[in-house]
Amino acid sequence: MAPDLPKAIALYFAGENNDEASVVPRCFTPDAVVHDEGHDIKGLQAIAAWKASSKAKYQHSIEPLRVSHRDGHTVVIGRVTGNFPGSPADLEFSFGLADGLISSLEIR
Repeated sequence: MAPDLPKAIALYFAGENNDEASVVPRCFTPDAVVHDEGHDIKGLQAIAAWKASSKAKYQHSIEPLRVSHRDGHTVVIGRVTGNFPGSPADLEFSFGLADGLISSLEIR
């Protein structure tokens, strides 16, 4: 059974799995920051470009497995399956929320 997720986070994962770049402005704040693979991606345009690039490169899907809360963040463990060594892999997605939208995301 999928964990119960805040609306913006559920929308983020649905967009990842359905390859919908249009979800970015509906789930991220305008000044959101994503930290992935050692890089910071800032703002909606950059996040949309990162999302499209990652999808093209890894052709991945994500299954949220567990959710917890730590230091003011919503932490989701997700099973990422795609075109990369070690697939599938369980990764940690740490979301900061502001006004119901994602203001920060760190993927580890």
